[in-house]
Amino acid sequence: MVTNDYAGGMRVILTRHYHTQSNFAGRILGWGDSPPRPVWKKDVKFVAGQLRQAGVSLDAIYSSDLVRARRTAMAYADAFGVPEVIAVPELKEINYGKLQTKEKAWVISQYPQHKKDPDLVYPDGESFRQMQQRSVRFVSSLAKTHQGHTVLIVSHAGVIRGVISHFLGLEYAASLKYKIPFRYIGDFRFAGEQCTGYDELGKASGFVRDGGLDIPLSPRAVP
Repeated sequence: MVTNDYAGGMRVILTRHYHTQSNFAGRILGWGDSPPRPVWKKDVKFVAGQLRQAGVSLDAIYSSDLVRARRTAMAYADAFGVPEVIAVPELKEINYGKLQTKEKAWVISQYPQHKKDPDLVYPDGESFRQMQQRSVRFVSSLAKTHQGHTVLIVSHAGVIRGVISHFLGLEYAASLKYKIPFRYIGDFRFAGEQCTGYDELGKASGFVRDGGLDIPLSPRAVP
């Protein structure tokens, strides 16, 4: 029986990196990087405040190894007194290959299956499915070393969509359209590698706002 009680299992708090200049300009970023917008410190303060209000304390912090995620994670490490940030490539955003820095409107016009087909492999890059598989494997692996711990992960919108759709048993192609705000805070509960509960503590994702996902919830078992 699936419940909201993680009974000594792992709790994962999943957030997004800071708002970059490329995000604001509507350009594909992928494995590239871009300077932060000035508002980013307010976003971090908001997320940290929400976590404190919810009584969350952190045992470990992981991030993508891209600068925008790692720098955001370091701000949370300072705020919560966590001594280090462990940055890993598995939590990177999708590799858009040759499309990096292109305007999103242009990409949509040239690749009609963009954010519709999770198996579309971008030129010299990867597919959303490939990104989902590597990031989900990493999140699942944490359950072996962090039983009874609360772990913060700072990653990217694409990774967040993939993790939500996998662990909540949602259809992936339909999930690619949902927005992930910069003040998103996903609260996942695990028993072993099985997700047993999900909530959102910050600004609502498109899964909740536009997809009709009711929270808090106990998701369907994932095969």
